[in-house]
Amino acid sequence: MPALELKDVAKTFTMHLQGGLKLSVLRDVTFAAEPGQCVVLTGPSGAGKSSILKLIYGNYRCDEGAILVRDGDTTVDLAVAAPRRILAVRRRALGYVTQFLRAVPRVSALDIVAEPLIAEGAAADEAKGRAAAMLKRFNVPERLWSLPPATFSGGEQQRINLARGLLPEHPILLLDEPTASLDARNRAVVVDIVRERKARGAAIVAIVHDEQVRDDIADVAVDVTRFATAA
Repeated sequence: MPALELKDVAKTFTMHLQGGLKLSVLRDVTFAAEPGQCVVLTGPSGAGKSSILKLIYGNYRCDEGAILVRDGDTTVDLAVAAPRRILAVRRRALGYVTQFLRAVPRVSALDIVAEPLIAEGAAADEAKGRAAAMLKRFNVPERLWSLPPATFSGGEQQRINLARGLLPEHPILLLDEPTASLDARNRAVVVDIVRERKARGAAIVAIVHDEQVRDDIADVAVDVTRFATAA
């Protein structure tokens, strides 16, 4: 049984600054991700890959179709679920790692990474211990842990972002360009973590432009150009 399944999903954007022009961008999006499997979305920039991840996560609402997510013993259609239900599914079942860190002023890197575990109910000491281990894994120098990452380099911020997003063990994981801005050493860390999560049964949907990383993690490739449409 798939952990995640999209059936005939379509999305149209309304351009309010252009007289309400409707721009159809995706149609008939259909694929599934099984536990222990990584599905990589392929296609050129602008084909709709990131839009598909945002539809799955509930940042965008689809116009047609179903987005079925396994949440424990139940399956939820996020295409029609109430906002409160979507938030509950995110907490329990659905992780999402984007390219960008939303750096919080004056909050340390360690606290930013630990926060998702604390929000789930973990004790602060346990959460910070696990966060420290993840920061070490991503080769973030310990001298930076107590500092707010707003002034860090792009690569350092991306490693903080990955440490935060990959620390919780969500059964479904969405990755939007997780290796952008990373050097070869830290790209290898991402590959290792993805393999570990697959081995523990996570279903992963990823956007990866680095061909070597894609080859290392992909079980299935879905060409998004076949779902793209014109206005």
